This record gives sequence, C-alpha cells and structure tokens, in this order.
Amino acid sequence: MAEEKSTGNGSSPEIPKSQPAPVPAGVSAGAAPAPAAAKPAAAAAPKPAAPPKKSWPEPKFNEKDGRLLKTTRYWPTELWPHPWQSASYRNGAMMLFGIIAGLLASGAAIGELSTWGDKLYALIAGFVASHGQPAVVTDVIWVAIKVLIVLHVVLINGLWAIWWERKISAHIQSRVGPTYAGGFHGWAQTIMDGIKLLLKEDITPAAADKWVHALAPAIVVAPVVVAFAPVTFGKDLAAANLDIGVLYIFAMAGISVIGVVMAGWASGNKYSLLGGLRASAQLVSYELPRGFSIVPVLMFAGSLDLSVIANAQAGYKWGFLPKWFIFYPVVGQLAFLIFLIASIAETNRTPFDIPEAESELVSGFHTEYSGMKWSIFFLAEYGYVLLASFLLATFFLGGGASPFVFDHVIPSWLWMLGKAMAMMFVFLWVRWTFPRFRSDQLMDFCWKFLLPWSFANIAFAGLTLFLR
Repeated sequence: MAEEKSTGNGSSPEIPKSQPAPVPAGVSAGAAPAPAAAKPAAAAAPKPAAPPKKSWPEPKFNEKDGRLLKTTRYWPTELWPHPWQSASYRNGAMMLFGIIAGLLASGAAIGELSTWGDKLYALIAGFVASHGQPAVVTDVIWVAIKVLIVLHVVLINGLWAIWWERKISAHIQSRVGPTYAGGFHGWAQTIMDGIKLLLKEDITPAAADKWVHALAPAIVVAPVVVAFAPVTFGKDLAAANLDIGVLYIFAMAGISVIGVVMAGWASGNKYSLLGGLRASAQLVSYELPRGFSIVPVLMFAGSLDLSVIANAQAGYKWGFLPKWFIFYPVVGQLAFLIFLIASIAETNRTPFDIPEAESELVSGFHTEYSGMKWSIFFLAEYGYVLLASFLLATFFLGGGASPFVFDHVIPSWLWMLGKAMAMMFVFLWVRWTFPRFRSDQLMDFCWKFLLPWSFANIAFAGLTLFLR
C-alpha cells in the first residue's frame, strides 16, 4: 500500500499519479497501439429466391346486349336527362310496348275466360254422361280443376313476383338485376333458385320440436291457397261464389299467424321465438284497422260478396269518371290508404318486417329453416301480396271494369290482372323505399293512428250515405 503524505496544512493526503506503461522496444512513443486482430466474419446465408409473380389475365368485360352499366352507372347525372338518345333504352322501351300490345291483342282475341269455362264444363259433363256416370262426377272433376288452377296461380306468382321484385329493386338502386339465367332479362333466375333450394340439405336443429317444426310451413302456406277461393279474377270468374267472401278471406288469412308462431316456438332458438312473438303481435294488431277500413266499402256495396262489390262500381260519373270507390271524396282515399298500409304490415313487408328483422334477429321466425321449408314461407308471403293486390283492385278499383268509356274490347280478366299488378308494384316500391320501423313505432302507428282513423272513416261513410 502506497505511503500517504501529509500536505502540512491539514488538507487531504496527496494521491500519487499513476505511472505510464513502458513502451515496448521498436515502437515510437507517440504511436497508437495496434488494434486487436478482427475475427473473420461468418459467411451470410443466401436469401431464398423470390417466388415467380403470377401473371393474371387482363379482365374482359361481357358487353353483349348492353349488360354492363358503363354508360348509365352514374345515374342520376347528366347522362340520364336524355335516355332516348341511348339505343338500348329505345330498344327496351319498344320491347316493353310490344309485350303490352301483345297481351292486349291476345286478350281481345280470347275474350272473357268465363265463356270458355262454361264450354269446358259442358264438354266434361257430356263426356261423363256418355260413360254412364252420375252428374256428381262432373262436379268433382270441375272442383278439382279449379283447385289446381288456384294452386298454380299461387305457385306461378312466386316465380314471377320474386323475379319482378329483383328487377324493380335493381332499377331503384341503379343496377340491372337478374340478366343471364334464361337469356331475356334473366327470366329463369327464380327457377334456378328453386332447383338450388330443392338440392339443399334440410336441417332440423337438435333442440327443435321436430313435428311442430316440420308442420309450421304447411300451416303458413295452406291458408293462402284456400283464401283465393272466392277471389274474382274477372266477370263471373271465381273458383267459388260465396255470399260471405270477404269474411271468408279474412278468416282464412288469419290462420297463417299460427304457423308463424309455431315456427318460432319449435325452432329452439331465442331469435326465432322473438320473431314469432313479434309476428303474432303485429298481425293481430293490424288485422283490426285492415278489417275496419273496408267497412265503408261494404256499406256502399251492401254485400260481402266480392262480385257484388265489383259490380257496384260499374258505370261512369259525368260520362268519363269511373264510379270506383277510390274516387269517393275523402272516404274512398282514406279507406284505400289504410287498407294498403295494413296489408303491407300483414304480409311482413318492409317497413313492417319486424318479425324477420335480419339486423336484430338473424332472420326471425324462420332462422332455423333451410331448403324448401325456408322457401315455403316466402311463397306464402308473395301469395298474400297477390291476394291483397286483387282485393285492392276489387274493393277500390272497380274489379275488372275498364277505366275508359269507349273500351268494349279488352276483357275484364285482363283489366283485373293489370290492376292487381299495379297494386303489387306499389308493394314492391314501398319495400325498397322506406326504412324499417322500430317495434314500438310499429305498434304506435297501428293503435294510435290507423285504428282511430279507420273508425273515423266509418263515421264519414255513414254521413255520406245519410246525405245522399
């Protein structure tokens, strides 16, 4: 240990300075020491070769028949104010005009279908009598033919209405909709969808009540077919002439809600159950203003028979205005609007599709259905849309009566079909225009608005009859 030396003035002892290290021989004093020898660097691992880039083919657009909206996809802009400058637009308009003209010409050539029905019945009666069978056989065959016709009206309507709604919704949203299946405007798209649904697996949840789950679609769709029995499709053209036709239709249509509740309860799914409960509350509620809305019509016609109601609107006022109930001041317009709105709610269509409400309940009461069982619910929905359309045409638009005084060529069944299709277009138009109600808004609208106004309209109708 180095010896400490005192400074003599009481300060801290002096620390000896360190001696520099001796310089080796042959090295100058000012030279820096040589650095240590560096270790040889390890060889870097070779990088993997980059995979060859895929060469994608250039996209090719199918411009056949103008199927791409390359000229109208900016609608509505400056491209739309002059649509007749587009050759495809002119061709489409001419094609539509040709279809309508062909239907009118065919209707004029065929005439009233009821006349052909009488001839067919006489032919069947003669055939049965020639084979020595009793007359009741003729009636059985005739009833079977009418049942098959009504059944196919509902089935064909499903194919037509789904395709038509797709096309209408597409044009509302500046799209083209189905285009390829079948060629002309994708007319076979719904048929292809039906084949797809037939091939899909039918799945029943393990927690479901299997018998009730399987029976629910039949309970929903069967009343639709039965309810069409007294519907008049033209002059003397109905499957059954019932004096209480209106009451019968409302009674049969009300059964379907039981199938909806069965579907929701039997699925073993909380979302399905909520959808079924919503459906029961909605359908039962809107039945009231819907039924009361046509009471003025029954008061004016004095009957529950649909053919009598249609005939009560025959003729023209002031020589040109049809005597349709929709033209009755205030009463007719209120009744029409209430019946239309309540009918949209009865068919679970937007903005009243609370029982399905895919943004809340996955798919509502039919969440746990697949394949054809699932499609049966929509077959019933479109069947009720068609039924409501024919009822609107019968109650408020004169049935099969022509709107023109000078028209004595177009048969009543064609006018009836045209009016029903116009009303169905309104259903589809509303579906793609308005947003969905909340549950509380839907019920408030029924009980606080539609129902009171339907009562008030009955009073207006009574006042109108009193002042006549």
